[in-house]
Amino acid sequence: MQLSHTLRSMSVSFDDTNLVSTAGLVPAMSLAQEAGLQELADGWLSVPTDKGANAGLKVASLVAGMTAGADSIDDMGLLRHGGTGKLFMARYAPSTLGSFLRTFSFGHVRQLDAVASRFLAGLAERAPLLQAPAENYVFVDVDDTIIEVHGYAKQGSGYGYSGVRGLNALLATVTVPDSTPVIAAQRLRKGAANSARGAAKLVADALGTVKKISAGGKTLMRADSAFYGHATVSAAMKAGADVSVTVRMDSAVKRAIATIGEDAWTPIQYTDAVYDETAGEWISKAEVAEIPFTAFSSRKKAERVPGRLIVRRIPELNPKAGDGQATLFDTHRFHAFFTTAAAGALDTVAADKIHRAHAVIEQVNADLKDSALAHLPSGVFTANAAWLVLAVMAFNLTRAAAAMAGNGLAKARTGTIRRKLINIPARIASSARKVLLHLPKDWPWETAFTHLFSAVLKPSAAAPA
Repeated sequence: MQLSHTLRSMSVSFDDTNLVSTAGLVPAMSLAQEAGLQELADGWLSVPTDKGANAGLKVASLVAGMTAGADSIDDMGLLRHGGTGKLFMARYAPSTLGSFLRTFSFGHVRQLDAVASRFLAGLAERAPLLQAPAENYVFVDVDDTIIEVHGYAKQGSGYGYSGVRGLNALLATVTVPDSTPVIAAQRLRKGAANSARGAAKLVADALGTVKKISAGGKTLMRADSAFYGHATVSAAMKAGADVSVTVRMDSAVKRAIATIGEDAWTPIQYTDAVYDETAGEWISKAEVAEIPFTAFSSRKKAERVPGRLIVRRIPELNPKAGDGQATLFDTHRFHAFFTTAAAGALDTVAADKIHRAHAVIEQVNADLKDSALAHLPSGVFTANAAWLVLAVMAFNLTRAAAAMAGNGLAKARTGTIRRKLINIPARIASSARKVLLHLPKDWPWETAFTHLFSAVLKPSAAAPA
């Protein structure tokens, strides 16, 4: 692409009061309104009225800004440009929204958690977020991530397991087969917090949200070895979920693996696997086997959890072997996880494949850090904790809008969804007391936007582009 020669002497002027750069916020925030965002915030938040007046409008403004790509308080100024005043009411200044967040206490953040849970339930009623046959599992994945910060002004920041100075965000996502995850629960902790700190409560909150969504099917909570503890596992089981949690290679696990017979291992589809059509099986160096196992056997009998230990082994390259000298015996690296899912529901190979899919939550972590969680904007810990909850609501709203738009956007990154559905320039025109948005001609994703617009606004309001 080359600049047109007729524009060599062009100039610019920021003077058009009928232009907006985020026309996609119209259907997105209409969807948020239908899901009850403002009413939920007004009903649940008890922020002091001197700076917390109109809490619902301020929460909706922050979610709208994040949905459009804001990752700092200053970015909320994008809600006040051009003709946005003709499309939206109560466009707060960034300083007002920042003051609002700084009034939050821990109790107010928990109230906002309740808003986020109910808001997700409202979105799920209106958008095809979590649809699965009753016989399939609903997966709840738990993981934490470090959000990097700089300097010492951030309350609670510290050095955690990553060696990076930051704050620790604990997330629980929910997904079903052939869908993308939404976030069911969230918590901000100090940067030096242990991964499992508060995980039991978060798991209980997340599974409570899943029940509100009524996604159908039995629930399986998946997590890595940092969450292999009695508190987290028992919280999931108390809520009626099965668990699939990576275990640490302690002495009890090693003894159990040693009892697995050589004929019990089954090849699986893994990296570099080849399918033998004649034999009808995968030829792979990776194999799985299982053995009955009781977790937390050192605790009193009532707290022990029976289940299955599923082990994946991969040949060790054994770099210590001498040059030109093959090893006498095969050596392997073992990866084991504990599950309470019945063998009739998930056989050994299926359970291993499903457990490895827990990595999907890493994509959610990366997605959030590429949008609203690129920064934690305040020096006040509770303000940043509230920012995390608002970022989660914006994430879920963006996912719901994409699911309603269709055209393959349901599984796209939120950055892609913003570019195609939200950040669309438009010119506002009025005729006979009706507002008409003039959108760019030949917009590549016109069909998707039209689907979303027609789904959340009255069909009669849809005007030709």
